[in-house]
Amino acid sequence: MNFASDNVYGIHPKILAAIEAANQGTTPSYGYDDYSKRAEDKLSEVFEKEVRAFLVTTGTAANGLALSALTPSYGAVFTHNEAHSAIDECNSPEMFTGGAKIIGLEGVEGKLTPPIIEKVLKGFLRGEHDPKPAALSITNSTELGRVYKPDEIKALSTVAKSRKMKFHTDGARFANAVAALGVKPADITWKAGIDVMSFGGTKNGGMLLEAVVFFDTALAEDFLYRRMRGGQLISKSRFLGTQMLAYLEGGLWLDNARIANGLAQRLAKGLLQSNRIRIPLPVEANEIFAVMPLALHDKLLAAGAHFHQWGLDILGRDGIAEDEVFCRFVLSFATPEADVDRFLSLVKQG
Repeated sequence: MNFASDNVYGIHPKILAAIEAANQGTTPSYGYDDYSKRAEDKLSEVFEKEVRAFLVTTGTAANGLALSALTPSYGAVFTHNEAHSAIDECNSPEMFTGGAKIIGLEGVEGKLTPPIIEKVLKGFLRGEHDPKPAALSITNSTELGRVYKPDEIKALSTVAKSRKMKFHTDGARFANAVAALGVKPADITWKAGIDVMSFGGTKNGGMLLEAVVFFDTALAEDFLYRRMRGGQLISKSRFLGTQMLAYLEGGLWLDNARIANGLAQRLAKGLLQSNRIRIPLPVEANEIFAVMPLALHDKLLAAGAHFHQWGLDILGRDGIAEDEVFCRFVLSFATPEADVDRFLSLVKQG
């Protein structure tokens, strides 16, 4: 009963089989293999636009390298204060950008809104004494499992573009957002004003499966050098390309996300049937945030369940008693349905 993260599960069998197939024979290295080229073409097909796509091994590298293409070393990147680029990636974005300032903003249930961005931008009045506002970065789906709708992204883009800022999406769980919204990938990326995104697959069935995808291809002009300098140009690059091809082929990436999202809905429905557990945030993707008694939390862990207590500062402490805890559950395409049912049975037993 492991709901600690979607990272705890393994590689989808189709992706693993693709890696095995690519292991036969020889092929050019350092990104010049046919797999990597076809992966870029496939991403263009998925997004209904010619893109430049660069495969990397981690979401941290994808975010840092993407932001480095959007902001100078004296720039500022605005993001949610719980975003991975703000608090979960050490100071990797600052390193890749050469010192740009990552400014975390308090949002609404994990989301940024135009008034939040407009308010902070009003404070940048001192010219060169302030870092130059250079980029806005959102996470979709967010760290609180919420999803940005097309109109919400367009509204943020209007604010960013009015200040000539670039717009980035951290898409570590992008598939879950697309599946939750039932929209086309283009609708919440370039059509809504996104310039570049970190396209994640590791949490959704990949082994090492991330890409930096440029919708504004002019921004990718020197990215080959950025990727190389950042240690992310893989010599046996075919093993990244073949993963991406298998991930996208036949819509596997969305099928996996739909399974994970569906299991999250199933678990959330069961939790709500207990009068001892509250779910204060909408469950939109594959994450659930719940408030439960500490005694029940301890019993569930003792019974073999795995999930995390989460920081109360994200939600606010109002309404959470001293004998309660705020917890996060993450569902994967590979989470056994039997584990969900067993966990709900334990909750019911109290």
